[in-house]
Amino acid sequence: MASAEAGSVPMIWPGDPYPLGATYDGAGTNFSLFSEIADRVELCLIGKDGHEERINLDEVDGYVWHCYLPTITPGQRYGFRVYGPWDPAAGHRCDPSKLLLDPYGKSFHGDFTFGQALYSYDLAADDLASGGVPPRIDSLGHTMTSVVINPFFQWGSDRPPRTPYHETVIYEAHVKGMTQRHPGVPEELRGTYAGLGHPAIIEHLKSLNVTAIELMPVHQFMHDHRLLDLGLRNYWGYNTFGFFAPHQQYAATRNAGGAVAEFKTMVRAFHEAGIEVILDVVYNHTAEGNHLGPTVNFRGIDNAAYYRLLDGDLRYYKDFTGTGNSLNARHPHTLQLIMDSLRYWVLDMHVDGFRFDLASTLAREFYDVDRLSAFFDIIQQDPVISQVKLIAEPWDIGEGGYQVGNFPGLWTEWNGKYRDTVRDYWRGEPATLGEFASRLTGSSDLYEATGRRPSASINFVTCHDGFTLADLVSYNEKHNEANGEDNRDGESHNRSWNCGVEGPTDDPDILALRGKQMRNILATLMLSQGTPMIAHGDEIGRTQRGNNNVYCQDSELSWMDWSLCQTNADLLEFTRKVVGFRKKHAVFRRRRFFEGKPLRTGEQIRDIAWFTPSGQEMTSEDWESGFECVSVFLNGDAIPAPDERGQRVSDDSFLMCFNSHDQPLEFVVPDGDYANAWSGAIDTADPLGESTLELAAGQTVSVEPRSLLVLRKTA
Repeated sequence: MASAEAGSVPMIWPGDPYPLGATYDGAGTNFSLFSEIADRVELCLIGKDGHEERINLDEVDGYVWHCYLPTITPGQRYGFRVYGPWDPAAGHRCDPSKLLLDPYGKSFHGDFTFGQALYSYDLAADDLASGGVPPRIDSLGHTMTSVVINPFFQWGSDRPPRTPYHETVIYEAHVKGMTQRHPGVPEELRGTYAGLGHPAIIEHLKSLNVTAIELMPVHQFMHDHRLLDLGLRNYWGYNTFGFFAPHQQYAATRNAGGAVAEFKTMVRAFHEAGIEVILDVVYNHTAEGNHLGPTVNFRGIDNAAYYRLLDGDLRYYKDFTGTGNSLNARHPHTLQLIMDSLRYWVLDMHVDGFRFDLASTLAREFYDVDRLSAFFDIIQQDPVISQVKLIAEPWDIGEGGYQVGNFPGLWTEWNGKYRDTVRDYWRGEPATLGEFASRLTGSSDLYEATGRRPSASINFVTCHDGFTLADLVSYNEKHNEANGEDNRDGESHNRSWNCGVEGPTDDPDILALRGKQMRNILATLMLSQGTPMIAHGDEIGRTQRGNNNVYCQDSELSWMDWSLCQTNADLLEFTRKVVGFRKKHAVFRRRRFFEGKPLRTGEQIRDIAWFTPSGQEMTSEDWESGFECVSVFLNGDAIPAPDERGQRVSDDSFLMCFNSHDQPLEFVVPDGDYANAWSGAIDTADPLGESTLELAAGQTVSVEPRSLLVLRKTA
């Protein structure tokens, strides 16, 4: 393939301002870069020998600098140099000594060498925030380079599964952590997209009845200088600088554009298995950090356009994310970058949805989170993005940033209130029953007023951030010493309970209790209205040894230990059972909220009813009594929404008995209008969830301490 070598001057045509980035059309490549502040822009073609050929971009339309090079084909490495004002006090940080990466780059090559060359200020200066003249040390050879890719790919008959939300079960996973230790994945594919798309991984997910895999960040990201100095890495990947490129270190094939083709092949394999691919995306900040960070791309291209700067002192950055900067989604070109990126991943990479990290930051018009912000408006009307799954992490660290329940109609949300309530209930915190009932039934208090359905609640109890499920029942305190921050990092209030001993133990009673608590949480998650999400490895009892913030731990501490499939085979089988149970029974995945009344006029039995352990319907006094044990009847004959073919949905009816006490509790099976015969369906007191109970109305059943019993109506 043709590429630029030192001393060669390619033919230069004017080209087009759109699409932005480097676009190969089969004959040549169009290059396009936005910068409103630039006086001059150079396209730098990097030869195989590392030297560059600079081409002045003379064509400018609407602050977009562009050209077309008919001799440039995929594999060409390139970057930009932007000439303009260096005036930090005015928010401008142009530094042509820095080879800048393409914000629209679809592939990158090399790595960063941290040192003076990457920074536009003197690292030895006393006043690091000063507006003094930068050292002007060239970053070529110390930074990554952008790479032209071949966009053409044989998708064949690939079709998105388009699983309805109410039938969705999400599995949050890390590309490397999921595959690095899997014995069924060939060694050369471990830690890669090819490894994740391997049949061994897909079969595991299918055995769990998972319908969507949510990947932790795969956009090209940077490993922080500070972490590298500590011998650590940015394992989670929330440090993006390339919003169009799959992270190249996750590719088994390292040739130009190899990560792109490998990612597409992985997506196609998941789709063939009926599994959607959702990306955890980080559009709230970039890897350049605050005023002390390196100049990699956005800062040197147009600092004031891409970043939120501090009112009154434009040398500094507004930080709603805790990472040093916040992207300026109010600026039309920054908003365009986000939207173009989202469309690219849907149309070109065939992904099925997005989970937006710290989504509240994107909705900030000035300081407040605004439900009518430009970001929400443009998502709402976009014919591509509005049709895929949109999941918000509905908070950031700024004032007023906790916005659970407040996102617009198209959106679903990670329900942090669900997480906290379920944790509190099963560890025996008092006065949680009313809240627990609301979370169990889809959180109508959060979502119904905005016209959303129970599926708007992404229900989770654990995720990448915090304890694993096994650690949640094994540790009272975080143990993050390995992170090099004296255990100061990570959440200190985890709502966890170690069941009597901190950390590992050989005590059979404590181990049995921990197993039961994990089953309680998994069963509650799968039997709640809403969209459930499992954190990878929870189904086999994965542990991080009490570390609740493994963002920097690219090691066996954070990778899945697949030998646990044998060690904790009962837990794996139980997880498969309860997820399959949810899939089989529509009453646990209703499309509408419960109304507390019969479905049709003249019927007596309501769609839902709550009972005390004595078998009496709950009164307002009961809800306020502080008592924490309850049973709930779900009427399978009162499901109002039809299925996708317009047919009435009918299911079995169930009675769920919750006992969060440390003693067994007698539950009376309700009689009267609810008089029925019942059989055991799930019992979390049993390692496999089995139950052989047969009961009649009015009978009493003993529910084991800290356990959940599910009964099915049989007559």
